Amino acid sequence: MKGSEVVVMAHVHIEQTELTRYIPPKGDYETFRDVEHYKDKLKEWGLSSAKEAKKEFWYKDRTYQRQVTIKGYETYGSGGGFATLVIEFQDGNVSCIHPAYLKEMQQSSFGKESLLTVEGKEPAASAATEPGGAVTQPSQTAKDTDTSKKETAAKPAKAKETKPKKEKAPKLELPVDKVHFTATVKQFALTYNPFNEENDEVVVLEHVQIVQESPLEIGLAWCSHSKTLKKFELAPGDLLEFDGKVAAKKLAKGKDVAEEFLVDTAVLYKLNNPSKIIKK
Repeated sequence: MKGSEVVVMAHVHIEQTELTRYIPPKGDYETFRDVEHYKDKLKEWGLSSAKEAKKEFWYKDRTYQRQVTIKGYETYGSGGGFATLVIEFQDGNVSCIHPAYLKEMQQSSFGKESLLTVEGKEPAASAATEPGGAVTQPSQTAKDTDTSKKETAAKPAKAKETKPKKEKAPKLELPVDKVHFTATVKQFALTYNPFNEENDEVVVLEHVQIVQESPLEIGLAWCSHSKTLKKFELAPGDLLEFDGKVAAKKLAKGKDVAEEFLVDTAVLYKLNNPSKIIKK
């Protein structure tokens, strides 16, 4: 300090060469013709779209970060369609890095989760897998990715597994005339009648069987809870014998009824005009 004059010393970042392994360019690399060329390239790489082109970028690792500048780029691939950036550290060292990886380093979340790794791609720098590791050349990565895509395309698509279709129960050959039945009372239910717009009372029967030389199992069936049936004061579990006719007619659900009056499975057959009823 001389009088009131203050001399300020500007210090560059002290690089830790034991942590950062530099990958120098293979030879001569492309430099920017002018500011406009630099700005266009930054937009192409997705690094900056502002009017004033960004000049300094962060180079990060898990334990440190450095400010670097982009000095130029190398091209590779068919027709030079891919680029590797050449960045310069503040101590003058230069190294190569993929544009997408440098872009990722600018994010505040960098180091917590690698976006490139999440997408299933190989990271463009070994720093993604080695603490403070140097940036690797992405040309081999690009080749590996292209090869992987070709191999995936060559593999025939797996045939969709077809779920086995549920076998429908064979359709019963129902007798036309009146026959003799045995059955058990399963429950009482309500079914909606669109003609009078009300719910009708029905009796649901299970283990319904037509008694004949070769007995025919009907399974579940339903019939109207008529005045005749009400005289027997039926209850679930009662065994019945009766004569009647059977028809293929599904039991419709009741409208706005309590759960106890709903049937938990489809009832596909209706018993008409039961007579000669015997309750056992």
